[in-house]
Amino acid sequence: MPVIKILPHPEYCPQGAEITAPAGTSLCEALLDNHINIEHACDMSAACTTCHVVVREGFKSLGEMEETEEDLLDRAWGLEPNSRLSCQAFVAKSDLVIEIPRYTVNHAKELH
Repeated sequence: MPVIKILPHPEYCPQGAEITAPAGTSLCEALLDNHINIEHACDMSAACTTCHVVVREGFKSLGEMEETEEDLLDRAWGLEPNSRLSCQAFVAKSDLVIEIPRYTVNHAKELH
């Protein structure tokens, strides 16, 4: 199973974390399944940008981005060339290193 290394985030995982997830799992689901409570205000339906992550290693293994995700990412806080919506990026066979941006465009956090 691929290893996903999450860089430290002051709220979601202050010490950082390393988790595993089977291929085919979205990054968002993998994070949530491992008690890293990343925001996902649209319930993973690709309608917001609150689950935005920056993929520091393994970006090309995630597959092509669909147009909906690409359009939404334009609104994400802290957008970088290797940004993805974690609800639309699916784990493949490669290990990953991801960073959760410090902020989102969401004004109020959803409790899921």
